[in-house]
Amino acid sequence: MMMKTFVQKRKDITEVELLEYNAFCQMLPGPSSTQTVMLIAMKRGGIPLATITLLLWVFPAAFIMGLFSFVIYYYYQGAAPEHKNIPLNLFSYIQPMSVGFVCYAAAKMMQSSIKYIATTAIMIGSLAATVLFRSPWVFPALLLLSGTVSNFSNKRIPGTPHKPKKINWANLWAFALIFIVAGIMSELARQEQWEHGRIYHVFENFYRFGAIVFGGGQALLPMMFYQFVNGAHHAVAQPAVTSQQLLTGYGMVQAVPGPVFSICSYVGGLAMSHYGPVWQVLGCLVATIAVFLPSTLLLFFFFPIYENLKHHVIIFRALEGINAAIVGIIWASGIVLFQSIQFEWSNLVVVAITFCLLYFSKIPAPLIVVGWLLMGWTLH
Repeated sequence: MMMKTFVQKRKDITEVELLEYNAFCQMLPGPSSTQTVMLIAMKRGGIPLATITLLLWVFPAAFIMGLFSFVIYYYYQGAAPEHKNIPLNLFSYIQPMSVGFVCYAAAKMMQSSIKYIATTAIMIGSLAATVLFRSPWVFPALLLLSGTVSNFSNKRIPGTPHKPKKINWANLWAFALIFIVAGIMSELARQEQWEHGRIYHVFENFYRFGAIVFGGGQALLPMMFYQFVNGAHHAVAQPAVTSQQLLTGYGMVQAVPGPVFSICSYVGGLAMSHYGPVWQVLGCLVATIAVFLPSTLLLFFFFPIYENLKHHVIIFRALEGINAAIVGIIWASGIVLFQSIQFEWSNLVVVAITFCLLYFSKIPAPLIVVGWLLMGWTLH
């Protein structure tokens, strides 16, 4: 779509530039599609236009998923059984369907990221570690270890370095300062048991996710699962989000136009839902801002020195290992999430059919989601 619109129709950028932008965004944490759109706007109007573009790009999906958090809470959690007007069976196949989406994402990423014996080993090791050590901190540890391991190879080297460019450190300092302050405030809220301290936890959680997530919105899923579903002993106390709610939201975000990262609006809203509708809206806003802010600050810092960065041998080699680890994490998330569903052969069939439709056909993802919604409505 970007090629057709920005290259062929509008001629805002060249095809080479678009591919280079996309490659650069793969090196940064956060939503690569969002960052690519921002870079196109940045070329035309600088940081102000890029910021406006970010808001326009994120708003529709974030708004819809925020509304969906109210639907899930008030109809499935807060309302009395006689007032649940939305049929529960509508979402019968959404959870196994979402596992099929996760497996498809991992399979597609394997094509570009798993090319050598070393990257295969990193992928398998990351898969095993994610399944065995169910902690949010396993992800940054895996990324650091994988980047280090892939640097032992001296066979692949970058091209000739370009003349270094001037670095503007303001965005990097802002990124680090917010990270530290968010962690301190979250810890204070936990220790002193502030009445509405969860909102600080929500900001810290999603800011951390946005700072360390590589591989798009699919890699967010296992992190949110461990933090909000299994993470009662971490920053967010129970009750937060159930595995069924998380999987339902992940399935629905596939049918929503916009970045998969907009699922954070849904999860942030549910995490604050027990405090009332005002706090639920605030949870949607805080989670959305927090998850997109780190990647935006890093984009504005790193892009001016991209020509230097992509030719730095340590980073060049580390990216191979990091990308391989991400594939393993995403495969693991599919396994973990399937384990959270009641095992039935019908669920396994839904996973397989969803994967095959995505991998072997050109049916748009939203139509697949609508199809499973209708199947659940008619067959249950």
